[in-house]
Amino acid sequence: IELCPPGKRFMITMVASFVAMAGQFLMPGLAALCRDWQVLQALIICPFLLMLLYWSIFPESLRWLMATQQFESAKRLILHFTQKNCMSPESDIKGVMPELEKELSRRPKKVCIVKVVGTRNLWKNIVVLCVNSLTGFGIHHCFARSMMGHEVKVPLLENFYADYYTVASIALASCLAMCVVVRFLGRRGGLLLFMILTALASLLQLGLLNLIGKYSQHPDSGMSDSVKDKFSIAFSVVGMFASHAVGSLSVFFCAEITPTVIRCGGLGLVLASAGFGMLTAPIIELHNQKGYFLHHIIFACCTLICIICILLLPESRDQNLPENISNGEHYTRQPLLPHKKGEQPLLLTNAELKDYSGLHDAAAAGDGLPEGATANGMKAM
Repeated sequence: IELCPPGKRFMITMVASFVAMAGQFLMPGLAALCRDWQVLQALIICPFLLMLLYWSIFPESLRWLMATQQFESAKRLILHFTQKNCMSPESDIKGVMPELEKELSRRPKKVCIVKVVGTRNLWKNIVVLCVNSLTGFGIHHCFARSMMGHEVKVPLLENFYADYYTVASIALASCLAMCVVVRFLGRRGGLLLFMILTALASLLQLGLLNLIGKYSQHPDSGMSDSVKDKFSIAFSVVGMFASHAVGSLSVFFCAEITPTVIRCGGLGLVLASAGFGMLTAPIIELHNQKGYFLHHIIFACCTLICIICILLLPESRDQNLPENISNGEHYTRQPLLPHKKGEQPLLLTNAELKDYSGLHDAAAAGDGLPEGATANGMKAM
C-alpha cells in the first residue's frame, strides 16, 4: 500500500486477498493429486524459495527511506527509477534532487515501535485494532466449531470437501462484501458494521438457542431439535462471514493509520494478535472441547467492547499515509455521518485549528484583545 495512491490502496489489497482465496480453493485438489502429505508439504514450501529473490528484484520502499531520513539510499533509488523509466532528472523531477542534496548530511533516523508508548492517540488506535484482530480471528473458530458440530445431522456437512469449501466460500463472500461496504461506509464504518454483525450472531447463538432448547423440551411447544440446529447453523454462517471481515479489515486499517517509520512494527503487533486469536482453537481442541462455551462467551464480550472502541478510531479513506509519528497523532476521530451544510462540526480538522497560545499573555497584558471581543473571537453581547 506504500506504492499505491490513496484511492487504490483497498482495491489492491483486496486483489491480493482474492489471490489468497484462489490458493485456498485449489488446495484440496492439490492434496488429492499428491496423496501423500509429505509430498504436499514439499509442494507448498517450494514456491517460498522464490521469495529468496525478493531482496534483489524488489527495491526498498522509497517512502520508508524518505521518512527515516536515509536520503543517500533514496537518491540512488530515484536515479535508478529515472534510468529504468528513461526519464530526465533535470526536467521530469525538477526540484527533487537539489532538495535531496541539501539533506544528505543528515543522519538516518530510524524509529522503534516502542516510541508509540509516548504518544497520545496512536497507541490507542493500535491497541484497539489489536483487540479487534484478536477477537475477529478468535471467535471465527467458535462459529466454525458450532457449525461443524451439526455435521451428523446435516448431510451437506458430512463430506470433508463440502465442509472445506463451505468455509472457503463464506470467506470469499466476506471479501466480496468488504469491497462494497468499505466503498460506501469507509474503513471505520465497515469495521463497525461487521463487528456489530459478529456480536449479534454470537449473542443470539448463545442466548436465543438456549431459549429455543428449553421450549423444545415441552411437548406442546411444537419445536424440535432440528429447528435449533438450523438456527445454530444460520448464526454460525453469519458469524463466520462477519468475523472474517473484522479480522481482515483490522489488519488493513492498521497498515493505513500507522506511520511509515513504524508501519511494520504496528502491523506486526496486529498480526501477532490475530495469531494469538487463532491459537485458541488448537488449545480448545487439545482439551477435548472443555471450556468451549466459556471460550465463546469471552469473545462475545470482547465484541461488545470492540464496538465501543471502534468509534474512537479515525477514518483513513482517501487520506495520505502518515509518514512520521506526529502525522499519525494528527489522525483525529471524525463523526461517522458527515455534518449537515451550515452545521458546525464538533471536531475540527487540522487545517481549521487556530493557535490560541498567545491569548493568555495578551489577557495578562490587558491590551491583547480589542474592545468588546472575547477569547474565542466572538463579540460580547
